[in-house]
Amino acid sequence: MLIYNKVEQKITTSKVRKPTADEVVWIRLLSPKKEEIIYVLKDLFDCHNLIVEDCLKMNQRPKMDRYKKNIFISFFAVDEELNAKEIALVIGENYVISIYEENLPVLNQLYEELQQIEGKMNNPGHILYYIMNRCVDEYVQVVDHVEDKVEEWEEAIHENPYAKIAHDVFHLKRVTHKLRRIFVEERTVLGTISHEHFPYTSEEADVYFVDIYDHISRVVDSIDAFRDSLTGLLDMQISMKSDRMNEIMKTLTVFSTVFLPLSFIVGLYGMNLKNIPEYSWNHGYLYVWVLMIVVTVGMWVYFKKKKWM
Repeated sequence: MLIYNKVEQKITTSKVRKPTADEVVWIRLLSPKKEEIIYVLKDLFDCHNLIVEDCLKMNQRPKMDRYKKNIFISFFAVDEELNAKEIALVIGENYVISIYEENLPVLNQLYEELQQIEGKMNNPGHILYYIMNRCVDEYVQVVDHVEDKVEEWEEAIHENPYAKIAHDVFHLKRVTHKLRRIFVEERTVLGTISHEHFPYTSEEADVYFVDIYDHISRVVDSIDAFRDSLTGLLDMQISMKSDRMNEIMKTLTVFSTVFLPLSFIVGLYGMNLKNIPEYSWNHGYLYVWVLMIVVTVGMWVYFKKKKWM
């Protein structure tokens, strides 16, 4: 765990233990066993049974539960694959306990930074702020990723309306829908912290939680816009496919229409009947070719005037 001594104003590390009155600690439990969770929460910090149960199950939606001696918060980080990773946070008078199942680089970076920069662990509220702020900053990368994907698929559709992107679009829509639900509930938690004085931090720190609230609100708004854009991508692809199909059908129809009178002409002179006058002409074959060329050119000029081609 990470220990900040208020008297000496120094940061040190140690094995998990109960902090003294002059210490503020951050305890990280990565993929802990059931016995370890019970020992830390129940034996060392005397947490409520419901907190222990929530930390054991680790399948909560974002929420904040207040108890007599501490507060339980469920928050989420997002990895590079846009998977939401739950972080169970238990905040008390002089400690923050974070429990999570998978390694999270965002918490590793924060842990190293707090060791190098003194004065950032004056109270548990500061630690909670840094954890939440780092997680929300990661959400901005989610927005950038979705924006890049939307632009990439727009270019792909313009170049080729038959580009096979529907599966990827539907997958990203499902992911953003899940993330949006999480972000909205986290925004509610942050609103509660910022509008109701948080007991384990200083009064002037409330403005920092308001800042995180604004950031996550912008993230939610961006995701809403991108969800509409993803739906618009599919509609645009269907529309462009229809336009391309109409162009193809128009071209085929024009060619069929041009060859229709030619088929009639060659069919007429291909009949095995006697006394057809043109059979006795010296240049009958040439006359038929001239007739077919004239008909073809005439129809082409007519189609052009009608702007059918």
